[in-house]
Amino acid sequence: MRIAEVAEVTRPPLPTGSREIDRVTNGGLTPASVTLLAGEPGIGKSTLALQLAAEAVRQGRRALYVSAEEAPAQVRARASRLDALGGELWLLGERRVEAILGEVDHLRPELVVVDSIQTVGVEAVSGVPGSVTQVREAALLLAEAARTREAAVLLVGHVTKDGSLAGPRQLEHLVDTVLSFEGDRHHALRLLRAVKHRFGPTSELGLFEMVGGGLVDVDDASGLLLADRRAGADGSVVFPMLDGRRPLLVEIQSLVVTGPGTTPRRSAEGLDSGRLGVLLAVLGRVLELPVLNAEVYCLAAGGVAVNDQGVDLALACAIVSSLASRPLPADTVVCGEIGLGGEVRTVKQLDRRLAEVARAGFRRAVVPSTAPDVPGVELVRVRTVNEALLATGLAGSRPARAARPPAGEGRPKIAAG
Repeated sequence: MRIAEVAEVTRPPLPTGSREIDRVTNGGLTPASVTLLAGEPGIGKSTLALQLAAEAVRQGRRALYVSAEEAPAQVRARASRLDALGGELWLLGERRVEAILGEVDHLRPELVVVDSIQTVGVEAVSGVPGSVTQVREAALLLAEAARTREAAVLLVGHVTKDGSLAGPRQLEHLVDTVLSFEGDRHHALRLLRAVKHRFGPTSELGLFEMVGGGLVDVDDASGLLLADRRAGADGSVVFPMLDGRRPLLVEIQSLVVTGPGTTPRRSAEGLDSGRLGVLLAVLGRVLELPVLNAEVYCLAAGGVAVNDQGVDLALACAIVSSLASRPLPADTVVCGEIGLGGEVRTVKQLDRRLAEVARAGFRRAVVPSTAPDVPGVELVRVRTVNEALLATGLAGSRPARAARPPAGEGRPKIAAG
């Protein structure tokens, strides 16, 4: 048939009760869809899934939580801690997909949570649960059940050591939405982003804080990330990063160790180690700073992963600040990309970043020369790294350069060819 003759079906999403999840999923979980929630072990996937099921029950819907990993008593204990024991929240301890589908037909829930897809199996298929064939066939059957029974299905999945989704690659193609749940288990902050979403954009970021009663929405993410910041410390710079469309203020820290016999070690936690090497080469070659043979340790505080080239200028200032034992002004933020010649280039959506800077109470920003004006923030526009060092009070921290004699007076010549 002609595409215009296809009947249009509109399924409004089911609100989750969490502002952050609704932000990422464009309004909530869509009926007759399959969502895959992936993350590292211990990050809080089961807690988030159980809270979603409990909230669905509070809104008058029936939910089925399938626990294929933990014993029912363990899930019950978590539900007690999360205040999720009432209403039509049903718990099923089962690993066979056929039995799970039978209970779905019996209960007719509007939300089905399967924790996890790597631990359930199909009896008619050979192989152990978690194998490529079993994961693919289990996901196919559950996806078909979601579409035929008009239920929203949430699959919990694990990731491998390199951060990719465990199981066959087809798993991501079988589902409608892939949510990545990230963070450092030693920190309270958790980040939720959509890697794939057939019902809306994938540019939003959801932020949560892990507390004793579960996961709660974060109202002021920048304040949480900067809560432990010690103003006036050497090697510390505040950077307005952009994750999707959401601006965040992150503390970039650096520690530079120099001395005779120092091994040039490099460490970048939460930052791109390759980009760190490029910046050190620029600082060493263009500004002639003694960093090429120094130990350099850098990190993004708070367990945040910064994948934003606008961090270049902030990281460079943090390195020079640590090298010179000279702090930056406490009310200053730094943002900009650095080229190989030491030039400072603009970054995307700088106006959105600076609006967050003003909201957080910072009064000064060192930014590229093309930055737009933002009320409440004094902009110091720079074209080069050296101008940025002048603006932050770090100029003069590099070693004095010997005056170069004019050409022909003591300077070595390179013969042509």
